Amino acid sequence: MNPFRASLKSSLHGNASEKTSFKKQFHMWVQIMHKTSAGRRPRKKVYHREHELDKAIDLQKKPSAILKLKSIIQGKKDKCLLLRDLEKEVGFVQKWNFISVIEKYPAVFYVSSGHKKAPAVMLSEKAEKIAAEEGGVNELMEPIVVNNLRKLLMLSVECRLPLETIDFVHAELGLPSDFKESLIPKFPEFFSVKDVHGRTCLELGIWDSSLAVTAREERYMEERILDSTGNMKRPRISKDGNFSGPFAFHLKFPAGFRPNMSYLQELEKWQKMDFPSPYLNAKRFEVSDPKARKRVVGVLHELLSLTMEKRLTSAQLDAFHSELRLPARLLLCLIKHHGMFYITNKGAKSTVFLKEAYDGSRLVDKCPILKFRDKFIALTGRRDSEPSSCAT
Repeated sequence: MNPFRASLKSSLHGNASEKTSFKKQFHMWVQIMHKTSAGRRPRKKVYHREHELDKAIDLQKKPSAILKLKSIIQGKKDKCLLLRDLEKEVGFVQKWNFISVIEKYPAVFYVSSGHKKAPAVMLSEKAEKIAAEEGGVNELMEPIVVNNLRKLLMLSVECRLPLETIDFVHAELGLPSDFKESLIPKFPEFFSVKDVHGRTCLELGIWDSSLAVTAREERYMEERILDSTGNMKRPRISKDGNFSGPFAFHLKFPAGFRPNMSYLQELEKWQKMDFPSPYLNAKRFEVSDPKARKRVVGVLHELLSLTMEKRLTSAQLDAFHSELRLPARLLLCLIKHHGMFYITNKGAKSTVFLKEAYDGSRLVDKCPILKFRDKFIALTGRRDSEPSSCAT
């Protein structure tokens, strides 16, 4: 037997057969009722799979485990973790996944073993050099996450959110795990913590109109600059449903979707329709107003745009339901606008993607911390053409 593997097994009292796990595959379809003549069954509309976005979930598994183990090791006083303590850190079941990661990536993790010393895992020399850059990267990220957190509060009805809700999505926003102690007190002019009806909430300090610009509006302004230089030409209406206008969203329909002309004409009307900014208070608008319904789509678009990887789990989206006045039938709203959003059931949790942010399975624009993680993961042989993973 490989001495390294024997060392791992002797330090962890468990059975390798317990490593087996099962995964369920989900297939989503939505039944749409149509007016039909007697005797006909309602037609079923298939929810088209986006295999590249499904792949993005699969690609995050190993990097997520590597980054989590890195954080555990760096959190130790002597920067190493005794293998016998691995189960305490990650749980009985997950320890086998981490053993596999340690074994598979010697360029990232080094296992020390001596005659009288218990086996311990630490970062390799190359990994240590890259990890040393993280402090500088976190400094670059601080103004980004502070502005995004302010924008998130500005999206909410009362300009405040329960701290437990923010904590639920802190990793996706790029916030440190201890943001309540390390970040919030540093900016008393921007944030205050208050008790509201028995819930601890984070409240916006100063409204900043310069921040009340959506990612959609920023994209439109960039496109107008390209138009003025003659480097970009768009048809008035096209088969992909995209329309270059101040109130239009960027659409990316799945490969199997074939819209007819009637659908495209209705879509063009919707794309041209003006709507209130997501940063205006939702209480001012009637839910039944088509413009207010389009505004809700804008709120979802902006919320996903504020995350590092432009995606959230369904549970995380639902956590903002009351504060952002999201629709009661949120799932149907996301499915209806499948040119913008994609829901995948790959992995343990369903995840909602902002499709325009991805080129295949690759996230197009990456913040400094994601670029840092790509650099770290590159030690395993993976390239930054693959998506980064948010580690908690």
